[in-house]
Amino acid sequence: MAIVAARKSELIREFGTSEGDNGSPEVQIALLTEDIKNLTVHLKEHKKDFTTRRGLLIKVGRRSKLLRYLRGKDVARYQGIVQKLGLRH
Repeated sequence: MAIVAARKSELIREFGTSEGDNGSPEVQIALLTEDIKNLTVHLKEHKKDFTTRRGLLIKVGRRSKLLRYLRGKDVARYQGIVQKLGLRH
């Protein structure tokens, strides 16, 4: 269920603002979105896995907070990340 290292480095390269940037809000949002997609697929197959469901809800909340932070900080960056990831905010 965890992100494969190659996919993680690909996301960091795509959304990072500089080389080795893994702390910017864009990168964190992209990584959380990838995790959320993986967990959603898992939960479609295992409907009674409530521990994973709780983890999914925690990740969705964390992503929501990061999106709110980014929207308050820089609207252009917020709109760019929402459009790239196809989120509906």
